[in-house]
Amino acid sequence: METHGFTRKRRRDVTNGKMDTEERGGKIPRRSSTLKNPAPFSDQLEPISTLYTRVNWEEACCGTPVRVYADGIFDVFHSGHARALMQAKSLFPNTHLLVGVCSDALTHKLKGFTVMNEDERYDAVSHCRYVDEVVRDAPWTLTPEFLAKHRIDFVAHDDIPYVSDQIDDVYKHIKEAGMFAATQRTEGISTSDIITRIVRDYDLYVRRNLQKGYTAKELNVSFINEKKYHLQKHVDKVKQKVRDVEEKSKVFVQRVEEKSIDLIQKWEEKSREFIGNFLQLFGPVGALKNMLAISPKPSPDSSPTREERSTSPTFRLPFFTKTLPSC
Repeated sequence: METHGFTRKRRRDVTNGKMDTEERGGKIPRRSSTLKNPAPFSDQLEPISTLYTRVNWEEACCGTPVRVYADGIFDVFHSGHARALMQAKSLFPNTHLLVGVCSDALTHKLKGFTVMNEDERYDAVSHCRYVDEVVRDAPWTLTPEFLAKHRIDFVAHDDIPYVSDQIDDVYKHIKEAGMFAATQRTEGISTSDIITRIVRDYDLYVRRNLQKGYTAKELNVSFINEKKYHLQKHVDKVKQKVRDVEEKSKVFVQRVEEKSIDLIQKWEEKSREFIGNFLQLFGPVGALKNMLAISPKPSPDSSPTREERSTSPTFRLPFFTKTLPSC
Protein backbone atom coordinates (compact mmCIF):
# COMPACT_ATOMS: atom_id res chain seq x y z
CA MET A 1 0.00 0.00 0.00
CA GLU A 2 1.84 3.00 -1.26
CA THR A 3 1.05 6.48 -0.13
CA HIS A 4 1.41 9.42 -2.44
CA GLY A 5 1.53 12.77 -1.69
CA PHE A 6 5.97 16.66 0.13
CA THR A 7 9.64 17.31 2.34
CA ARG A 8 13.34 17.23 1.96
CA LYS A 9 15.02 13.83 1.90
CA ARG A 10 17.85 13.20 4.32
CA ARG A 11 21.07 11.32 3.80
CA ARG A 12 20.84 7.68 4.82
CA ASP A 13 23.59 5.89 6.75
CA VAL A 14 23.38 2.58 4.94
CA THR A 15 26.12 0.37 3.52
CA ASN A 16 25.08 -1.89 0.62
CA GLY A 17 21.44 -1.46 1.58
CA LYS A 18 21.85 -2.91 5.11
CA MET A 19 21.06 -1.14 8.31
CA ASP A 20 23.68 -0.48 10.95
CA THR A 21 22.26 -2.76 13.63
CA GLU A 22 24.75 -1.63 16.26
CA GLU A 23 23.52 1.95 15.95
CA ARG A 24 19.89 0.80 16.53
CA GLY A 25 20.60 -1.92 19.07
CA GLY A 26 18.80 -2.09 22.43
CA LYS A 27 15.61 -0.50 23.70
CA ILE A 28 15.28 3.27 23.72
CA PRO A 29 12.75 5.52 25.49
CA ARG A 30 9.52 6.19 23.61
CA ARG A 31 9.51 9.79 22.39
CA SER A 32 8.98 11.91 19.33
CA SER A 33 12.01 12.18 17.09
CA THR A 34 13.96 15.35 16.53
CA LEU A 35 15.67 16.56 13.37
CA LYS A 36 18.99 15.34 14.78
CA ASN A 37 18.02 11.65 14.79
CA PRO A 38 16.11 9.28 12.51
CA ALA A 39 12.76 7.97 13.65
CA PRO A 40 13.04 4.77 15.74
CA PHE A 41 11.58 1.40 14.76
CA SER A 42 8.53 0.32 16.72
CA ASP A 43 10.09 -3.04 17.67
CA GLN A 44 12.96 -1.17 19.36
CA LEU A 45 10.75 0.95 21.60
CA GLU A 46 9.79 0.18 25.16
CA PRO A 47 6.27 -1.26 25.33
CA ILE A 48 3.41 0.85 26.70
CA SER A 49 1.78 -0.76 29.72
CA THR A 50 -1.23 1.53 30.09
CA LEU A 51 -4.65 0.46 28.83
CA TYR A 52 -5.37 1.44 25.23
CA THR A 53 -8.28 3.85 24.85
CA ARG A 54 -8.88 5.22 21.38
CA VAL A 55 -9.01 9.00 20.95
CA ASN A 56 -11.97 10.30 18.96
CA TRP A 57 -11.89 13.07 16.35
CA GLU A 58 -13.14 15.84 18.63
CA GLU A 59 -10.59 15.06 21.34
CA ALA A 60 -7.79 14.92 18.76
CA CYS A 61 -8.76 18.32 17.36
CA CYS A 62 -8.70 19.77 20.88
CA GLY A 63 -5.05 18.84 21.36
CA THR A 64 -5.25 15.42 22.98
CA PRO A 65 -2.19 13.33 21.97
CA VAL A 66 -3.23 11.16 19.04
CA ARG A 67 -1.48 8.33 17.19
CA VAL A 68 -1.92 8.44 13.40
CA TYR A 69 -0.82 5.58 11.17
CA ALA A 70 0.16 5.79 7.49
CA ASP A 71 1.47 2.87 5.44
CA GLY A 72 2.99 2.23 2.05
CA ILE A 73 5.81 0.70 0.01
CA PHE A 74 7.86 3.92 -0.20
CA ASP A 75 10.05 2.63 -3.02
CA VAL A 76 12.44 5.26 -4.42
CA PHE A 77 11.34 7.63 -1.65
CA HIS A 78 10.40 10.98 -3.20
CA SER A 79 8.67 14.26 -2.42
CA GLY A 80 5.22 12.80 -3.08
CA HIS A 81 5.73 10.36 -0.21
CA ALA A 82 7.03 13.11 2.05
CA ARG A 83 4.07 15.38 1.30
CA ALA A 84 1.62 12.62 2.21
CA LEU A 85 3.43 12.09 5.52
CA MET A 86 3.50 15.83 6.14
CA GLN A 87 -0.28 15.93 5.72
CA ALA A 88 -0.72 13.00 8.08
CA LYS A 89 1.50 14.67 10.68
CA SER A 90 -0.49 17.91 10.37
CA LEU A 91 -3.95 16.36 10.80
CA PHE A 92 -4.14 17.24 14.50
CA PRO A 93 -2.31 19.63 16.85
CA ASN A 94 -0.57 16.85 18.81
CA THR A 95 0.11 14.00 16.38
CA HIS A 96 2.46 11.06 16.83
CA LEU A 97 2.96 9.67 13.32
CA LEU A 98 3.59 5.97 12.84
CA VAL A 99 4.54 4.83 9.33
CA GLY A 100 4.25 1.21 8.26
CA VAL A 101 6.54 -0.09 5.51
CA CYS A 102 5.77 -3.42 3.86
CA SER A 103 8.47 -6.08 3.48
CA ASP A 104 9.98 -7.25 0.19
CA ALA A 105 8.25 -10.64 0.33
CA LEU A 106 4.78 -9.14 0.80
CA THR A 107 5.31 -6.35 -1.73
CA HIS A 108 6.70 -8.61 -4.47
CA LYS A 109 3.81 -11.00 -3.97
CA LEU A 110 0.95 -8.48 -4.00
CA LYS A 111 2.26 -5.49 -5.96
CA GLY A 112 5.48 -6.19 -7.83
CA PHE A 113 9.25 -5.91 -7.74
CA THR A 114 10.83 -2.91 -6.04
CA VAL A 115 13.94 -0.90 -6.89
CA MET A 116 15.04 -0.55 -3.25
CA ASN A 117 15.15 -3.44 -0.84
CA GLU A 118 13.21 -3.38 2.40
CA ASP A 119 16.13 -2.20 4.57
CA GLU A 120 16.74 0.74 2.25
CA ARG A 121 13.04 1.62 2.31
CA TYR A 122 12.85 1.37 6.11
CA ASP A 123 15.85 3.65 6.42
CA ALA A 124 14.56 6.18 3.87
CA VAL A 125 11.27 6.58 5.75
CA SER A 126 13.00 6.85 9.14
CA HIS A 127 14.93 9.87 7.89
CA CYS A 128 11.81 11.80 6.90
CA ARG A 129 11.39 14.71 9.32
CA TYR A 130 7.63 14.13 9.85
CA VAL A 131 7.94 10.50 10.99
CA ASP A 132 7.98 9.67 14.71
CA GLU A 133 8.03 5.88 14.48
CA VAL A 134 8.54 3.27 11.75
CA VAL A 135 6.72 -0.06 11.71
CA ARG A 136 8.75 -2.63 9.79
CA ASP A 137 7.11 -5.53 7.93
CA ALA A 138 3.73 -3.78 8.00
CA PRO A 139 0.64 -5.82 7.06
CA TRP A 140 -1.19 -5.31 3.78
CA THR A 141 -4.58 -5.23 5.51
CA LEU A 142 -4.97 -3.68 8.94
CA THR A 143 -6.47 -6.03 11.52
CA PRO A 144 -8.04 -5.03 14.86
CA GLU A 145 -5.16 -6.78 16.62
CA PHE A 146 -2.59 -4.70 14.74
CA LEU A 147 -4.49 -1.47 15.49
CA ALA A 148 -4.67 -2.30 19.19
CA LYS A 149 -1.02 -3.41 19.40
CA HIS A 150 0.22 -0.10 18.05
CA ARG A 151 -2.55 1.92 19.79
CA ILE A 152 -3.59 3.51 16.50
CA ASP A 153 -6.32 6.16 16.64
CA PHE A 154 -6.54 7.11 12.95
CA VAL A 155 -5.26 5.83 9.61
CA ALA A 156 -4.17 8.39 7.01
CA HIS A 157 -4.22 7.73 3.27
CA ASP A 158 -5.70 9.27 0.14
CA ASP A 159 -9.39 8.44 -0.18
CA ILE A 160 -9.16 6.77 -3.59
CA PRO A 161 -10.26 3.12 -3.13
CA TYR A 162 -7.14 0.91 -2.97
CA VAL A 163 -7.93 -2.25 -4.90
CA SER A 164 -5.76 -5.26 -4.11
CA ASP A 165 -6.01 -9.04 -4.30
CA GLN A 166 -9.72 -9.13 -5.14
CA ILE A 167 -10.49 -6.54 -2.45
CA ASP A 168 -12.35 -3.43 -3.61
CA ASP A 169 -10.78 -1.23 -0.96
CA VAL A 170 -8.33 -2.38 1.71
CA TYR A 171 -9.32 0.64 3.84
CA LYS A 172 -13.08 0.02 3.64
CA HIS A 173 -13.40 -1.34 7.19
CA ILE A 174 -11.24 1.54 8.52
CA LYS A 175 -13.56 4.07 6.86
CA GLU A 176 -16.64 2.33 8.27
CA ALA A 177 -15.13 2.46 11.77
CA GLY A 178 -14.63 6.25 11.52
CA MET A 179 -10.86 5.92 11.82
CA PHE A 180 -9.95 7.07 8.31
CA ALA A 181 -8.32 10.50 7.70
CA ALA A 182 -7.97 11.45 4.04
CA THR A 183 -4.85 13.04 2.57
CA GLN A 184 -4.27 14.42 -0.91
CA ARG A 185 -2.14 12.80 -3.60
CA THR A 186 0.60 14.82 -5.26
CA GLU A 187 0.08 14.84 -9.01
CA GLY A 188 3.05 14.50 -11.33
CA ILE A 189 5.34 12.54 -9.01
CA SER A 190 5.23 8.87 -8.11
CA THR A 191 7.54 5.86 -8.03
CA SER A 192 5.96 4.57 -11.24
CA ASP A 193 6.54 7.92 -12.94
CA ILE A 194 10.22 7.91 -11.96
CA ILE A 195 10.71 4.34 -13.18
CA THR A 196 8.95 5.27 -16.43
CA ARG A 197 11.39 8.12 -16.99
CA ILE A 198 14.34 5.78 -16.53
CA VAL A 199 12.90 3.12 -18.83
CA ARG A 200 12.01 5.71 -21.45
CA ASP A 201 15.54 7.16 -21.46
CA TYR A 202 17.25 3.81 -20.87
CA ASP A 203 20.12 4.39 -23.35
CA LEU A 204 20.85 7.80 -21.87
CA TYR A 205 21.17 6.44 -18.32
CA VAL A 206 23.23 3.41 -19.40
CA ARG A 207 25.70 5.71 -21.14
CA ARG A 208 25.71 7.97 -18.08
CA ASN A 209 26.65 5.12 -15.76
CA LEU A 210 29.24 3.73 -18.17
CA GLN A 211 30.88 7.15 -18.14
CA LYS A 212 30.82 7.11 -14.33
CA GLY A 213 32.82 3.88 -14.26
CA TYR A 214 30.19 1.15 -14.02
CA THR A 215 30.98 -1.95 -16.05
CA ALA A 216 28.78 -3.42 -18.76
CA LYS A 217 28.35 -6.51 -16.60
CA GLU A 218 27.04 -4.45 -13.66
CA LEU A 219 24.58 -2.75 -15.99
CA ASN A 220 23.59 -6.03 -17.68
CA VAL A 221 24.64 -4.64 -21.06
CA SER A 222 25.83 -6.90 -23.88
CA PHE A 223 29.26 -6.54 -25.50
CA ILE A 224 27.77 -5.17 -28.72
CA ASN A 225 25.63 -2.61 -26.90
CA GLU A 226 28.61 -1.56 -24.79
CA LYS A 227 30.61 -0.81 -27.96
CA LYS A 228 27.59 0.98 -29.40
CA TYR A 229 27.32 3.19 -26.34
CA HIS A 230 31.05 3.97 -26.40
CA LEU A 231 30.80 4.83 -30.10
CA GLN A 232 27.81 7.04 -29.39
CA LYS A 233 29.85 8.75 -26.67
CA HIS A 234 32.57 9.64 -29.20
CA VAL A 235 29.95 10.77 -31.71
CA ASP A 236 28.41 13.02 -29.09
CA LYS A 237 31.84 14.50 -28.34
CA VAL A 238 32.36 15.26 -32.04
CA LYS A 239 28.90 16.81 -32.23
CA GLN A 240 29.66 18.92 -29.20
CA LYS A 241 32.91 20.11 -30.74
CA VAL A 242 31.06 21.01 -33.94
CA ARG A 243 28.47 22.90 -31.90
CA ASP A 244 31.24 24.70 -30.04
CA VAL A 245 32.92 25.68 -33.32
CA GLU A 246 29.59 26.84 -34.72
CA GLU A 247 28.95 28.88 -31.62
CA LYS A 248 32.40 30.46 -31.77
CA SER A 249 31.90 31.14 -35.49
CA LYS A 250 28.59 32.82 -34.75
CA VAL A 251 30.27 34.97 -32.12
CA PHE A 252 33.07 35.85 -34.57
CA VAL A 253 30.64 36.69 -37.39
CA GLN A 254 28.58 38.75 -34.97
CA ARG A 255 31.64 40.73 -33.94
CA VAL A 256 32.63 41.27 -37.59
CA GLU A 257 29.12 42.46 -38.36
CA GLU A 258 29.22 44.83 -35.40
CA LYS A 259 32.60 46.19 -36.54
CA SER A 260 31.34 46.53 -40.11
CA ILE A 261 28.23 48.35 -38.99
CA ASP A 262 30.36 50.63 -36.84
CA LEU A 263 32.71 51.40 -39.78
CA ILE A 264 29.79 52.03 -42.12
CA GLN A 265 28.20 54.39 -39.61
CA LYS A 266 31.47 56.28 -39.20
CA TRP A 267 31.91 56.44 -43.00
CA GLU A 268 28.37 57.77 -43.40
CA GLU A 269 29.02 60.41 -40.74
CA LYS A 270 32.26 61.48 -42.47
CA SER A 271 30.53 61.49 -45.85
CA ARG A 272 27.72 63.69 -44.57
CA GLU A 273 30.28 65.99 -42.99
CA PHE A 274 32.28 66.22 -46.26
CA ILE A 275 29.16 66.86 -48.36
CA GLY A 276 27.99 69.48 -45.89
CA ASN A 277 31.33 71.29 -46.01
CA PHE A 278 31.34 71.11 -49.82
CA LEU A 279 27.87 72.61 -50.06
CA GLN A 280 28.79 75.34 -47.63
CA LEU A 281 31.72 76.27 -49.84
CA PHE A 282 30.41 75.71 -53.37
CA GLY A 283 26.68 75.63 -52.99
CA PRO A 284 24.15 78.28 -54.21
CA VAL A 285 24.52 80.22 -51.02
CA GLY A 286 28.01 79.00 -50.30
CA ALA A 287 30.94 80.93 -48.93
CA LEU A 288 32.71 81.10 -52.36
CA LYS A 289 29.89 83.11 -53.91
CA ASN A 290 29.98 85.53 -51.00
CA MET A 291 33.72 85.92 -51.45
CA LEU A 292 33.25 86.77 -55.18
CA ALA A 293 30.53 89.26 -54.34
CA ILE A 294 32.90 91.44 -52.24
CA SER A 295 35.88 91.41 -54.79
CA PRO A 296 37.08 94.83 -56.48
CA LYS A 297 34.82 96.27 -59.27
CA PRO A 298 36.15 96.37 -62.90
CA SER A 299 37.34 99.70 -64.50
CA PRO A 300 34.62 102.03 -65.93
CA ASP A 301 34.02 102.29 -69.71
CA SER A 302 35.33 105.91 -69.88
CA SER A 303 38.80 104.86 -68.87
CA PRO A 304 41.38 105.60 -71.64
CA THR A 305 42.66 102.80 -73.78
CA ARG A 306 46.25 101.64 -73.90
CA GLU A 307 46.89 103.63 -77.05
CA GLU A 308 45.42 106.75 -75.54
CA ARG A 309 47.52 106.56 -72.51
CA SER A 310 50.72 108.67 -72.62
CA THR A 311 53.79 106.69 -73.18
CA SER A 312 56.23 106.56 -70.43
CA PRO A 313 59.53 108.60 -70.94
CA THR A 314 62.29 106.55 -72.39
CA PHE A 315 65.30 106.08 -70.19
CA ARG A 316 68.63 106.07 -71.90
CA LEU A 317 72.09 105.59 -70.60
CA PRO A 318 74.47 108.54 -71.06
CA PHE A 319 76.91 106.77 -73.34
CA PHE A 320 74.16 105.78 -75.74
CA THR A 321 73.02 109.40 -76.17
CA LYS A 322 74.14 111.11 -79.44
CA THR A 323 74.42 114.90 -79.46
CA LEU A 324 72.89 116.47 -82.54
CA PRO A 325 74.67 119.44 -84.15
CA SER A 326 73.09 122.79 -83.77
CA CYS A 327 71.55 124.45 -86.80
